[in-house]
Amino acid sequence: MKSTNLKKSFNVDKLKVEVYGDRASMGAQAAGMVSVRLRELLSSKGEVRMIFAAAPSQNEMLDALATSPGINWNRVTAFHMDEYVGLMKGAEESFGTFLNRRIFSRVEFGKVHYINSAPESVTDECERYSRLLGEAPIDIVCLGIGENGHIAFNDPGVADFNDPHLVKVVRLDDKSRRQQVNDGCFPSSNDVPREAISLTVPALVGGGFLCAVVPGPTKAEAVRATLNSDVTTECPATILRSHSDAVLFLDVDSASRIEHLG
Repeated sequence: MKSTNLKKSFNVDKLKVEVYGDRASMGAQAAGMVSVRLRELLSSKGEVRMIFAAAPSQNEMLDALATSPGINWNRVTAFHMDEYVGLMKGAEESFGTFLNRRIFSRVEFGKVHYINSAPESVTDECERYSRLLGEAPIDIVCLGIGENGHIAFNDPGVADFNDPHLVKVVRLDDKSRRQQVNDGCFPSSNDVPREAISLTVPALVGGGFLCAVVPGPTKAEAVRATLNSDVTTECPATILRSHSDAVLFLDVDSASRIEHLG
């Protein structure tokens, strides 16, 4: 049997945590779990609805998922979870562009719903995307965790575990904007847009299965806070610990600051 390079597996509250020896193993195993869920769902229902995060942290998982066999992608509807406000359509920095390159153009989805980064009205765009999301339950959410503990662009200052909206406009905090530079997406913080359209916390945790992929040393503190802190919006990702079907995939770097667990 091929080794999975799994180093540790444990639970924190309801959240299952798996730590792998490297990013490639972590991404492959996360994609494998998502693939299994997809096949199971497609065997029992006509359509599966998924939300995807757009970030370099997702690269290994998305690459492995795009080449997973036996998935009838034309019965899958895809959403992405956030987008900058003000970027031109097709801009290299756009999350829609990222996901199109990494997975949306690589398999034949039934539908892909993009957030418009340059709408005439951001309010109308939030309402439009909310309607699309609300048409049926979301089955799978593939997400990451930001350096400040955000999920999507729900930074500590704007996250609301009981948000009445599915989609809203948010102002990005300085740490979120610096992360985009750290990820190589922008040359400087001044180049990062100050606002984004983001799915809210309830929109994400309302998904049936959550697959969180969080590699790298820059995420170690956020992972520590996610697993060791109280469940509050001071670290929005702590809400993952209350979901009944969520798995957090880590590598040894991102898991390096976990305290007294596992």
